[in-house]
This record gives sequence, C-alpha cells and structure tokens, in this order.
Amino acid sequence: MSFLTFNNVNKGFGEGLNRAEVLKDINLDVKEGEFLAILGFSGTGKSTLMNLVAGLETPDTGSVTFKGAPVKGPGPERGLVFQSYSLMPWLTVTGNVMLAVNSAFPKLSKAERAEKAAHYIQMVGLSHAASRRPAELSGGMRQRVSVARALALNPEVLLLDEPLSALDALTRANLADEILTIWEQDKKTCILITNDVDEAILLADRIVPLNPDGTLGQPFVVGIPRPRDRMEMNTHEGFKALRAEVTGYLMDVGVEAKVEGTRSLPDVTPIHGLPTAVKEATKGAIEQRFLDFSQLHKVYPTPKGPLTVVEDFNLKMNRGEFISLIGHSGCGKSTVLTMAAGLNEISKGAIRLDGRHVQGADPERAVVFQSPNLFPWLSAKENVAIGVDKVYPRASQAERQEVVEYYLERVGLGDAMDRPAHSMSNGMKQRVGIARAFALSPKLLLLDEPFGMLDSLTRWELQEVLMEVWSRTKVTAVCVTHDVDEAILLADRVVMMTNGPQATIGKIVDVDLPRPRTRKALLEHPDYYTYRQEVLDFLEEYEHGAKPKPKAEPQAPAVAAE
Repeated sequence: MSFLTFNNVNKGFGEGLNRAEVLKDINLDVKEGEFLAILGFSGTGKSTLMNLVAGLETPDTGSVTFKGAPVKGPGPERGLVFQSYSLMPWLTVTGNVMLAVNSAFPKLSKAERAEKAAHYIQMVGLSHAASRRPAELSGGMRQRVSVARALALNPEVLLLDEPLSALDALTRANLADEILTIWEQDKKTCILITNDVDEAILLADRIVPLNPDGTLGQPFVVGIPRPRDRMEMNTHEGFKALRAEVTGYLMDVGVEAKVEGTRSLPDVTPIHGLPTAVKEATKGAIEQRFLDFSQLHKVYPTPKGPLTVVEDFNLKMNRGEFISLIGHSGCGKSTVLTMAAGLNEISKGAIRLDGRHVQGADPERAVVFQSPNLFPWLSAKENVAIGVDKVYPRASQAERQEVVEYYLERVGLGDAMDRPAHSMSNGMKQRVGIARAFALSPKLLLLDEPFGMLDSLTRWELQEVLMEVWSRTKVTAVCVTHDVDEAILLADRVVMMTNGPQATIGKIVDVDLPRPRTRKALLEHPDYYTYRQEVLDFLEEYEHGAKPKPKAEPQAPAVAAE
C-alpha cells in the first residue's frame, strides 16, 4: 500500500475566462520515511500541491490518498509548517507549542504535556527562550517555534511549505541544518516545498521539479550519502554533478533571458557627458582607478559615544569593472554603497569617481535597491521616463522614448511597458528598476542586494537579465549581496568584508572566469568551485559575529577589466 499518493490530480481556480489551471495531471507516490523536495518557481502551484496533502484544498479531478484513504480535510497526522510563522503573539514559546501538545495528547497529565512541549522546544534549540513571546524573537527563532509546534503533533508526515524563504542566508542555512538533524532522529516522512536547489540537495532523498505549466518534471534521486555536511558538499563530485543537472533542467524549463531586440539605442548624450551605452569607448574618462575608495570611514554618534561602522575601506576599481561586495549582515556593505551613491555622508576619507569627489546624489551614479521603489500608479514606461527626461534634456521626446523602450525591452518587458507598477510581480518590478538604472547611462551602477526579496529561481532569471544588459554597456558596477553564487557569477572581483563594527576589507578574490557568463556554464567550469570555496571559507571564519584578523591587505588590479 502506498503511503501518500497523487493520482491524476488537477486543480485550478476561478471560472470562465478568469480560470487558471494550476496543477495538471499530477501523479506522485511518496514512500514512508522519505524526505521529498518539491522544487519550482514562484506561481507554479507548489503551495497548492502542499495544501492538497494537508487537506486544506481538494482536487478538481483525481485523488490524493494517505495510507489508502482519501484526504478529506486537515488532520494531526499531517503537520504543516507555513512560510509565515502564524504564531499566537500573546502566548510564549511554550504556550504556542502547548497548543499542539494539548490537541495531540489530551489524555496525558498536565505535567506530561509540559514535558513533551519542553522536549520539542529543546529539539529546535529554544529552551533558553521558552518564556519569550514572538515579538521578542528573531525571524529564525519564530520559525523554529513553528517547527516545534508541528513536531509536537507527532505527525506521520511533516509538511514544510517554504519554511526558510523569509530568512536571511545564514539563518536559513542554520535552520535547514537543524531540520535535517531533527529528521534524522526518527526519519518521519517529510515533504519540503522549496525554490533553493542547494537546500533540496542537502535535505532530500528525491527532488521532484514542478514545471511552470503545472506539471511534474522528471524526478532526481539524491544519491549523496548521509550525513551531509554543507561545507563538505562544495568539494563533493556527486553534489557538483547533481547541482549542475538540476540547475540545467530548471533553467531550460523556466529561466531564459526574456529579452527582445526590435529597437536600437539613439545616439544621445546625457547631462553628465557620458556617451550612450552602445559606444565602445569613453573619451576623457579615466581607465584605471576610475572609482577610488580611499581610507573610507563611517562613524555614527550614539548615546554611548561614536560608533565606527566602516573603517579604513580602501578599494581601487578600473573603468568597466564589476565588483561584488559580500559579508555577513551588519558588516557595512550597504553603508559603503550608500556613501558611493552620495546618499550617506562620508565621515572620513574620500570616494572619487572619474577623478572627481563624490558629493551628494547624482544621476551619474544609478542605484538599484532591494525594493525598486516604483510609483505604483505609473506604468513601467512612465517610471523609467522620469529619470530619462531629466538626464537627456537635449534629446527629442521621440529619442527619450526610444531610450526608455530600449531598456524595457532588454529586461524582457517589451509587452508590459504600459502596465501599471501596482499590478506587477516583485520580479517584474525589479526588472523595471534595472531598466531605469541603465537608462540613465550612468558612470557607476550601484546594486544593493537587488534580488534579495525574490525567490532563488526568480533571482537566477534576473541575474541573467542583468548580465545580458551589463555586457552591452560595461558600466562600472558594485553589487552588494549575501549570495555566494551571485557574487561569483556577476563579478570580476569578489570583495569580502569583515564583521562590524569597524568593518573593513578582509580579502579579495579575482574571478578569472570567461565572459559572457551563464550559470549552467559556470557550474561546469573546473575553477568555479575553487572560487566558491574561497568565499565560503572566509564567510565561515566570520560566522556568528567572529572577528579574526584580516589576513592581507587588498591590492588594486593592474589593468582595466575586459
């Protein structure tokens, strides 16, 4: 008898012309004790599939059966952990977990129930916070409470619906490791919904892709022996091969640089004098040390005295170079970037761009933030046009319109130019933000975790878009990121920062990988994982607020980046 089975399941929402078919012809068998990962893009129906298992939704056609019986509603044998925490804010950690214990074990004595709650709280490492309320917990701690509550139901199947996606990279990795440790204790059947390939490989016995059209793809068996160590995986040949295979499949079915090319960029010059992006060279611009951070400090006044956030940040960049700035949360990456943008006052030292000191904001320095900050009532075209109209005062209206439309096409929004921003997905909004920045024809492009709010697979897509547009402009760029793969994929050099306060540059890695780059090609390059290991080793050394001494002073590159 199958443990959990989907048999020809179809599920859609809406009626008539507004109906959307979400899941199509789903056939899936889950074995008892298996850890299964469902991997796919946002909007492909992953959560709908999970809701069918949990009994929160019913199929339109077909059936979902658990141990041979149809799933007709929620039950304690299927414990669900949502993406959002869903905790009772007035209850403590113990109180929230006791809700599940009381429901699952009503016949036990009060002392026995309290002992069970304490056991599950200890399992997720929160014994020290048992008396705290959710408002006193970090995001990672709140999600641990959700996991403890689900485990306290003593379910036969643990359902994890993107439980880690709202967390920062370090917290996400730590909690994934804890979930794996918990699963290995009693090998409960577990179904994980995720959009992170590495997470799926680390945790699962089997990975099943959910395609953008709502069908299931060919399963991938994870043959890597357990226990699996996150750091050791980077040098494991089986991990590398499977990672490349799964990544290649997902990119083939869902990630393509959706760019068009019907328009050409007009030969117009912005107010800061930089010729248009299609020109190969820039007359009058400095080639080497085009961007110069010199003894940069940022100090904030506090009631306890001055707090030095960034100290002695020294970096020389050549024109056309792409730098990734990486480090743990709170290390001052965004502080450096906002000083370069002229949005944050420099306490000591200087930043010079093309031979001139950076003072105040200027369209010659375009910024793409984590949130694109569009005017919701304006269309994509109108949002981009606001900057273009100011930067190209000598161009005709038709020429300015061509600039706007050219870059919106390049980021794959040729058919959505007139769509209002409020009706766009987060990924589409960030495309508009990228188009808006490039349309200014800036001397310097500053990217502050531009894809940080997006799921992993949407990030891949927009990284491809960014690289495609950047390869045409070769604008000097600095990108702040937490993502190791993103840092290496985009950059000529990865600049790693030590922990704050008094953060500075700890190490620089020159990324000598061929351009133009694609994720699939890089995963197969023999040097890729060597670069990745260098960055991972540095981040591990500085994990959990550690402050080891920087090993070497960074050196400026000898020649301009190609």
